[in-house]
Amino acid sequence: MLRAYTVANGRWRLPATVRDVDPNYLRYLIAYEDKRFYSHRGVDIRAAFRATLQAIRNGRIISGGSTLTMQVARLLERGGTGRWGPKLRQIRVALALEKKLKKEEILNLYLDLAPFGGNLEGVRAASLSYFGKEPRRLTPAQSALLVALPQSPETRRPDRAAANALAARNRILMRLAGANTLPLDEAIAAQREKIPHIRKRFASLAPHLADQMVAQNPLNGTLRLTLDRDLQIGLERLAADAVSKQQEGVSAAILVMNYQTGEILASVGSAGFLNQGRLGFIDMTKAVRSPGSTLKPLIYGLAFEAGIANPETLIEDRPTAFGSYAPQNFDKQYYGTISIRDALRFSLNIPAVSVLAAVGPAKLLSRMRRAGVTARLPSNAPPGLAIALGGVGLSLRDLVVLYAGIAHGGTPLSPKTLMTQKRAAPLKPLMSPEAAWQVSDILTGVAGPNLARRGNLAYKTGTSYGYRDAWAIGFDGQHVIGVWVGRPDGASAPGILGAKTAAPILFEAFSRLKPEMTPLPPPPPSTLIVSNADLPQPLKRFLGANIVFSASQNAPEIAFPPDGARIDLGLARADSQPLVLKVRNGVPPFTWIADGVPFAIAARGRQVEFAPEGPGFLNISVIDASGKSQRATVEIR
Repeated sequence: MLRAYTVANGRWRLPATVRDVDPNYLRYLIAYEDKRFYSHRGVDIRAAFRATLQAIRNGRIISGGSTLTMQVARLLERGGTGRWGPKLRQIRVALALEKKLKKEEILNLYLDLAPFGGNLEGVRAASLSYFGKEPRRLTPAQSALLVALPQSPETRRPDRAAANALAARNRILMRLAGANTLPLDEAIAAQREKIPHIRKRFASLAPHLADQMVAQNPLNGTLRLTLDRDLQIGLERLAADAVSKQQEGVSAAILVMNYQTGEILASVGSAGFLNQGRLGFIDMTKAVRSPGSTLKPLIYGLAFEAGIANPETLIEDRPTAFGSYAPQNFDKQYYGTISIRDALRFSLNIPAVSVLAAVGPAKLLSRMRRAGVTARLPSNAPPGLAIALGGVGLSLRDLVVLYAGIAHGGTPLSPKTLMTQKRAAPLKPLMSPEAAWQVSDILTGVAGPNLARRGNLAYKTGTSYGYRDAWAIGFDGQHVIGVWVGRPDGASAPGILGAKTAAPILFEAFSRLKPEMTPLPPPPPSTLIVSNADLPQPLKRFLGANIVFSASQNAPEIAFPPDGARIDLGLARADSQPLVLKVRNGVPPFTWIADGVPFAIAARGRQVEFAPEGPGFLNISVIDASGKSQRATVEIR
């Protein structure tokens, strides 16, 4: 159980069937309350006759002679006991129940509705509240107490009348021993077991997600989530421990996803649901915040896919103005000429903005939407280069989905939180498999916190402007975990940093998830893995948006196929044809790139052939010896 909810009248009533309770409890219950339960048809004539004689002799009802079916009838009717009128009505309802229901179904109703003191109804609620465990395995003493309580639930409540509860339990134990239902020595031993004196709290794990699921499924009595209960407990404690060292008002959120199945395994919305000082009631896995530098891997991945950059491409990290926008590196230092691999590893700002200028902010947002993530722009402003450094709104859940897409070969899966949901469906690709692997390979080289276990973990940190949000998102070959730390009210929290505050939580979360990291997959066969010296000339150095795709004089032009063309190559047939590509203008030799992967390098001729792997959209780029280029997108059939 993750979390229990009261029914409308504030009572704890949790569903249970005969398969959910200890068989010995059922034996004791039937032996004590209704030993002919399986043979009568709702009314035990012999017990009723005995009760009638006792009532005539004493002038009042001494023993009710009620069967379990009659008790269920009384519970359903909310009727009283000890009077002839209600008793006759219970008999009539009991006879009707026996005609409509099987004996097991009648027992199930009793297990759900029997009163156990206070606002406890049903054996499951009582077992959890008094013993702190499910009723599947009960000691003889616990079973006897649960048999005794419904007879007089208020006067025998162990949390308020422990002496009465003890006496009633022991009487039942000895009655069971006298009827040979329980061995005498076990009954005597059970009498020495202590009575619980307090009620235990019901489970309240994953409260934010549980509330959300109940709101979305109000008619479901039981909701089975994909969460791992032990992991959820461990990460809720981890979040609380982590913020205990932070200033007042700082909270944390953690989200774990198996990106191979889409299942959410843990969802920690805050560092304490009831912690008012840290606004624990706010679910920070869903709150929209600035992602800081966490979008940089997506930017570089799109550049790799487009064939305008490679992890070993050199790029300039110098003070640069992009129109009126003049970003700076976080530490105000600049590294000069550096590889894109190191630019991402060190999370440098200028190179990321330069690459986004070439890729296009609109394309970045479009790819995110394809992956099911809609970024929020300030005041519905058009997308700008500030997106590269966190100038957009995303949630922790959004970032986990995006990084799951990178980890899953460029194609994310829709998150799944209910076990009844179908297997998570793949979303549209975020980037090509080759680009996704290149990004993952770079992120595995990011330095981890001191003494942190490394293994096959690829991760990225981020800190939003003004120290409002600290992020760490990481993945291995199966799982992705996202961590957020900050103030839910959006105020600044000086001192929090993605690398120093959120990253240690990320690594500890992985250690609590499993003992060893799952290896990352090998690179796709078509991935270009070479040193900078062996790159095609146009990829040796990043030339920037204004040069790479300029339409200057004598720039290469894709003569065939034209942009937007639909070409039937007969791919479904055995005699399918290759795609013929032609270029005019430009300076040979030419480099041809399909979906970010070079397939013809230093081609002297102006015509090449390409064999697509299958139908779909294909992004084609051609780059000449001077670094000028052109792109086209076609649909192959």
